[in-house]
Amino acid sequence: MSRDNDVLVLGGAGVDTIVYVPRLPLPYADSYMIEQGIRTRAGQTGDFVALGLGALGLRVHHLDMLGDDPEGDLVRALHRERGIALTAVPQPAGTKRAVNLVSPDGRRLSLYDASRTVVEGGFPKDTVQALAAASRHVHVTITQPCADTLPLLRETGATISTDLHDWDGENPYHEPFAHAADVVFLSTTALADPERTMRRIADRGRAEVVVATAGAKGAYLLADDELTHIPPAVPPAPVLDSNGAGDAFAAAFLYGWLNRETPRRSAVYGTIAGAHACTVPSTEADAIGRDELLARVTGL
Repeated sequence: MSRDNDVLVLGGAGVDTIVYVPRLPLPYADSYMIEQGIRTRAGQTGDFVALGLGALGLRVHHLDMLGDDPEGDLVRALHRERGIALTAVPQPAGTKRAVNLVSPDGRRLSLYDASRTVVEGGFPKDTVQALAAASRHVHVTITQPCADTLPLLRETGATISTDLHDWDGENPYHEPFAHAADVVFLSTTALADPERTMRRIADRGRAEVVVATAGAKGAYLLADDELTHIPPAVPPAPVLDSNGAGDAFAAAFLYGWLNRETPRRSAVYGTIAGAHACTVPSTEADAIGRDELLARVTGL
């Protein structure tokens, strides 16, 4: 079977409006003057993973639902500009959008428009099957209606990854994703016991690798039943915010993993890409390139 794409990214296309606030949590006030301006740009989790993979030289196709609206136009334009193939299924409820409040220390609070997550009919089965069968790997975001595609994706023979983001280890919504993927990413942010959650994912599902990112503390890698701490990479410039750092980590890890690097080296790639992402303003959509990534690995 021909695998024309390295990675199919499923879901996670949308638009963010970035608002820089004095601090988080934001104290109540009737109004605030936003000196840095309020900016809207295309780029949510699936977009950032797709851009990160493309910047590293992988052949990427992105599939999601988009509205016939200005937000959808921004997403389409971003993919055209970056040379990322995009299949957009019509979404009558509109393109996914969010407002991100970003504090001076780089922390982020995201407000998602739940009215645009309402989905009728889901992804066309034939489209999902054809694109997955033409791909070596599928990265599945946890946005709707991706969960419904998991059994079909397994049938195509492509390997699967997913990012559970700030899962608390208990919310049942995330479990189908966690148990269907070969590579599982998540954050330690909401986990009381990261190792326990990581081992439970591996024991109950099919994951051969589980990675928990821990921000400035680096990451934790579970592979071959061994838990390893991966030290953080030093950012190449001042840290501006953490928006997209987890997506950059996932893209760089998958670059290594799909090129048959060890899980540990793949995780090192991830820390370097994540650190790079923290130096990019939230108002921009950018990713580390392959030459820079490999040069920084060589310099370690």
